[in-house]
Amino acid sequence: MNPVVEAVVARLRERSEASRNAYLSRVDAAGEEARLRGPARTGLACANLAHGFAASPAADKLDLRGSVKPGVAIVTSYNDMLSAHQPYETYPGELKAAVRAAGGVAQVAGGVPAMCDGITQGRAGMELSLYSREVIAMSTAIALSHDMFDAALLLGVCDKIVPGLLIGALHFGHLPALFVPAGPMTSGLPNKVKARTRQRFAEGGIGRGEMLDAEASSYHSPGTCTFYGTANSNQVVVEVMGLHLPGATFVNPRTELRQALTAAAGRRAVELTAHGPEYTPVGHVVDERAVVNGMVALLATGGSTNHTMHLVAIAAAAGIDLRWDDFAALSKVVPLLTRIYPNGQADVNHFQAAGGMPVLIGELLDAGLLDRDVLTVAGRGLDHYRSEPELKEGEPVWRERAQGSTDLDVLRPAADPFSADGGIHMVDGNLGRAVTKVSAVRPEHQVVQAPAKVFDDQYGLLRAFEAGELDGQDFVAVIRYQGPSANGMPELHKLTPPMAVLQDRGQHVAIVTDGRMSGASGKVPSAIHLSPEAAKGGPIGLVRDGDPIRLDAAAGTLTLLVTDEELARREPQGAPLPDDRWVGTGRELFAAFRRTAGPAERGAGIFAMNGVYGVNGEG
Repeated sequence: MNPVVEAVVARLRERSEASRNAYLSRVDAAGEEARLRGPARTGLACANLAHGFAASPAADKLDLRGSVKPGVAIVTSYNDMLSAHQPYETYPGELKAAVRAAGGVAQVAGGVPAMCDGITQGRAGMELSLYSREVIAMSTAIALSHDMFDAALLLGVCDKIVPGLLIGALHFGHLPALFVPAGPMTSGLPNKVKARTRQRFAEGGIGRGEMLDAEASSYHSPGTCTFYGTANSNQVVVEVMGLHLPGATFVNPRTELRQALTAAAGRRAVELTAHGPEYTPVGHVVDERAVVNGMVALLATGGSTNHTMHLVAIAAAAGIDLRWDDFAALSKVVPLLTRIYPNGQADVNHFQAAGGMPVLIGELLDAGLLDRDVLTVAGRGLDHYRSEPELKEGEPVWRERAQGSTDLDVLRPAADPFSADGGIHMVDGNLGRAVTKVSAVRPEHQVVQAPAKVFDDQYGLLRAFEAGELDGQDFVAVIRYQGPSANGMPELHKLTPPMAVLQDRGQHVAIVTDGRMSGASGKVPSAIHLSPEAAKGGPIGLVRDGDPIRLDAAAGTLTLLVTDEELARREPQGAPLPDDRWVGTGRELFAAFRRTAGPAERGAGIFAMNGVYGVNGEG
């Protein structure tokens, strides 16, 4: 094992000892009760149980009345508006049949909301996006709270859905839990063409009709969007953490292999229950080593910056105290092995064709960057995930991949990476701590020193761009009051096309914000998730137009070049919208979330989890 990786795991264990032990004591007590009692539903009184199977088909009703077959919960994020989740329409029937064949009985226990940041970009609904993770976690808990189940199959793909489902499942940590992916849509409009078309639209070179045609050619069918944003980062992280079946991540929807893998997940869920041959509670799968493995995979692929929050919150749900310092330490030793858009021109289908997850995991294992001795839903040991699935007589079989990457422009060996360190860096200084994604930023743009231009939302910058007020000058755009407590920390992707236009004209520009730009963060250097945020008194609220700011992603520094004495004289400018004006699109329902949201570096959560941190991130 790489000594830095070992040290991070050791530090996590030491820091989390009390909270992790308390968590595991609850998990193990519930697991022992399950083993002694039999299927969970047998502990219900007759009236309770009758409610639980009243609508079931006759055969399932007989099984649910009995005390032998384990019950499997299906928790689904299906809707037919979102391409990533539309394939889940047929999964419940497929999974029920597979579970029945394996000697269990499955029910759809509940649904969770699934919103799309791609639809809500630049709209008021985006201000609910991060909060939806907590709603999904609570919805998962409600689905599992009926105490009818011995395992869970989690159907989710995209941004907040996977973290929310996992956080909820970890609060039922004695249950096995498998994610069942849906896969990416087939490739559409090449990413290079799409990016160029967006810039032309931002410059006024094409109209809405041509822009819409281009977008519709890119996002064109069921399945996950094919760029490497948060949705596909979710899939990589979850597989490396051992929560998918090996190689299941990037198989396209509605293919024979996809259907076979879905059925295999249903059968495997039965085997992993406390009444099967390989009891594998999710609370034991997600341990310190699995969390670090997920971080390594994220860094090695230049994945979504959202996971600097999501992984912190997921770890906390398992009693593990993960911090940005751990990301910073790993980012210095984890090489960048992939170039997937926006970090390159290839999409996830090209990555899959080049060797995909088996090659990536194998390279990281051989380099000593992943801990192989972990518990997974495929069994003990991450070496299971060097294998790739193929169909044999209609069933999936796994074989270890004999060759490495077949496209070194997309996926490289650890001995010859795209860069020696990971695609995500931490920066800090007198403005606070932030995250920067360097994998898509050219080296010559990774250091910017320029005067600040301050805005209280992204629309102010867009108006200035359209008026020509940003032309011909170097500047650092400071967009404040965009953090979790201000307005839910929306993604600010509307900033990327105009800032890219200015950068391409030769201007030195950068972005500093307490908001998000996520997995699709592009080629403009950006320090995001700045913590503490302006709404909580962060120094970003003291920045004035013209103040010099230096962002050095390579050195890991973010500095407001103003004296401490001058800052001490200043009062914050601007303010988040008060609750009585933060209304519309349902936002008023989430005012309590704003009041309780923790800082970005502590996961931006709204509730305490397993003793790791308290409300507002304290403790």
